[in-house]
Amino acid sequence: MIEAERTADVRLEGVVKSFASAVALSGVDVRLPAGRFSVLLGPSGCGKSTLLRLIAGLDQPTEGRIWQGETRIDTLPPKARNLSMVFQSYALFPHLTVAENILFGLAVRRVPRAEQARRLDRVAGMMGLSALLGRKPAELSGGQQQRVALARAVISERPVCLMDEPLSNLDAKLRTEMRAEIRALQERLGLTMVYVTHDQVEAMTMADLIVVMNAGRIEQVAAPRDLYARPQTLFVAGFIGTPPMNLIPRAALPELQVPPATATVGIRPEDMATDGPGYRVAARVVGLEYLGADQLVALNLNGARVILRLAGQAGPPGEILTLTLPADRLHVFDAGGRRIDADHPDTSSHRVLHQEILHDPLLPHESGNRGPDRGTVATRLGRRS
Repeated sequence: MIEAERTADVRLEGVVKSFASAVALSGVDVRLPAGRFSVLLGPSGCGKSTLLRLIAGLDQPTEGRIWQGETRIDTLPPKARNLSMVFQSYALFPHLTVAENILFGLAVRRVPRAEQARRLDRVAGMMGLSALLGRKPAELSGGQQQRVALARAVISERPVCLMDEPLSNLDAKLRTEMRAEIRALQERLGLTMVYVTHDQVEAMTMADLIVVMNAGRIEQVAAPRDLYARPQTLFVAGFIGTPPMNLIPRAALPELQVPPATATVGIRPEDMATDGPGYRVAARVVGLEYLGADQLVALNLNGARVILRLAGQAGPPGEILTLTLPADRLHVFDAGGRRIDADHPDTSSHRVLHQEILHDPLLPHESGNRGPDRGTVATRLGRRS
């Protein structure tokens, strides 16, 4: 494990990055804690890779400061920053062997050969590369090449490791395997890991802390479970989750009692029900995706498209479903897309009333026609505690 005195957080204060024709980052303030796995998550073009390049020293901020522990690093050249980096392309030298690629940084820094051999033996064993040290990169699989790139970063024994979408070139099975390996490696060594991805599954399964970015700004910083349970903006609500949260215009739920400033009501597909207490409304089935363990039912709810998640073994739904929206599963947002959390005298802890309202002419009159029971389906993989 990296010694305690060498571990350090990474802090960005008022960071701005402007180019001639665009602003890539605008007023970024965030602390990435020491010894933790932090993920910069967002769609293409949101500024996450630009932010990583600023931390690495491959680019310079237009404004703001970057700190590693008590050391300001935005004024330092890349080689003077106490960190390592793994690139999306692996950046392996094709004419060098696995061993030579792993040791390249140490050789450039003229680390004594005996120390190089000691570190190589330890890291190659840790990464499962001991039998491959004499091969060239072209003789390796994608997963093996990724391990070589990781080994080159780990062998430097730098306390901070930056990773720029390192799994994007791998197939689905290898990505799943490497997610577990990278996370286990970070925990074993106590590294401060800063990981860039657009893949929310990677973020949710690996991270201690997720920084959600959009259009050069930070939307929310939270642990995976908090991010999923309490999105602070419409963007986060619609970006996190597969499928994402249903975002329903207030006008589509005319009798739902919510704070006056509410413009949008959100609910997760697995949180909608077909029975039980809550706000009841009819919706017309417009599509069905069977996924084995569960099925996704697309519905038209007063002009708004919503998704209901049901257990895979549930029977096919009818043409019309009576949906129940439990009050303690609703999220409300104002016209600016911000979550409404202020106390409201007529609301529950989640700012909406428990209701049993039948207001839609499509609703069946007999309770026995409310459709199949909701299935209980986990919507994301939980990271081990």
